[in-house]
Amino acid sequence: MMVINNKYEIGQKVYLVSDPDQNVRIVTSFRIYMAGEIMYTVVCGIQESSHYHFELSEEKDLTMSAS
Repeated sequence: MMVINNKYEIGQKVYLVSDPDQNVRIVTSFRIYMAGEIMYTVVCGIQESSHYHFELSEEKDLTMSAS
């Protein structure tokens, strides 16, 4: 049996730590690789991208965002 220790859930709102605008993104899926790595697919509007857990945050970084 495989135990998956995902940090983020599908439907959860997250922020991309490298995004200077700190736009909210929604987790829509995640993929698990043989090495146990998890890649999260997130969407912002019509834009979709995949990221490791350390590229995402549950909190908006107010030091990067002007809004």
